[in-house]
Amino acid sequence: MASKVSCLYVLTVVCWASALWYLSITRPTSSYTGHRQISSISIARKNVSFGNIRTRPINPHSFDFLINEPNKCERSAPFLVILISTTHKEFDARQAIRETWGDENNFKGIKIATLFLLGKNADPVLNQMVEQESQIFHDIIVEDFIDSYHNLTLKTLMGMRWVATFCSKAKYIMKTDSDIFVNMDNLIYKLLKPNTKPRRRYFTGYVINGGPIRDVRSKWYMPRDLYPDSNYPPFCSGTGYIFSADVAELIYKTSLHTRLLHLEDVYVGLCLRKLGIHPFQNSGFNHWKMAYSLCRYRRVITVHQITPEEMHRIWNDMSSKKHLRC
Repeated sequence: MASKVSCLYVLTVVCWASALWYLSITRPTSSYTGHRQISSISIARKNVSFGNIRTRPINPHSFDFLINEPNKCERSAPFLVILISTTHKEFDARQAIRETWGDENNFKGIKIATLFLLGKNADPVLNQMVEQESQIFHDIIVEDFIDSYHNLTLKTLMGMRWVATFCSKAKYIMKTDSDIFVNMDNLIYKLLKPNTKPRRRYFTGYVINGGPIRDVRSKWYMPRDLYPDSNYPPFCSGTGYIFSADVAELIYKTSLHTRLLHLEDVYVGLCLRKLGIHPFQNSGFNHWKMAYSLCRYRRVITVHQITPEEMHRIWNDMSSKKHLRC
């Protein structure tokens, strides 16, 4: 009986030894295979990581144009492109601008292109109304992000992208809002001066030197985890600023690799700091409400919080009294 057990034991050992020998000569050991796979994975991860640093943007701005005017600058490059941030319900404001300071035919021999910037609305009826408005006036640009206060930065970047893509040979760009009155005579002749050589890397407006507001009740609340620093770089109030057309492409490309902030004017200031461009202070840009008087409005470039009715009244008064002295 013992000899039978011994024979079975020897036979079992021989079988296992043969199997292990066969496996060892037909494929690599498990420890070596594991090491090789780990090395390959780590190398692949390193390559992906380095690739992200070099090429993959933080904010790709991968929104499609829902409404576009790609031929706006096709015939000739404008001296000035005006980008106006607006919302779907502000038709009266857009129409007031079209009929007053934003009229593209106000200055003979000086080409101006006026464009209104929007995202898409949650209400399909409002989207359809804006599309019909676009078919009449051909001065609206829409991308497929949701139109909201927190997406104002996307709206401005859309304008920068549009200029860089479809109107890069323009001389100057103005970004403003639909409740702003612009004294175009001061803007064109006193600030930009069409007969002088166009500037490069130029940015001006009402420069603000401030820091983040940490009060959650504030409209301009900035959480610490989004922006930990105690000071913002100098930035121009988003109610109105002017820059040379080359800056549009520079800001847009810089934004692709700059963490997005919902405060549009602060974010543009961050991009300018990365670019080494310092905004110039210009006291003609007002970011507050100012009671109307002919002489006072003749001295400024922008005034904030102007209704469509006020827009017409101010424009008509200033236009009809150009001969009067202050």
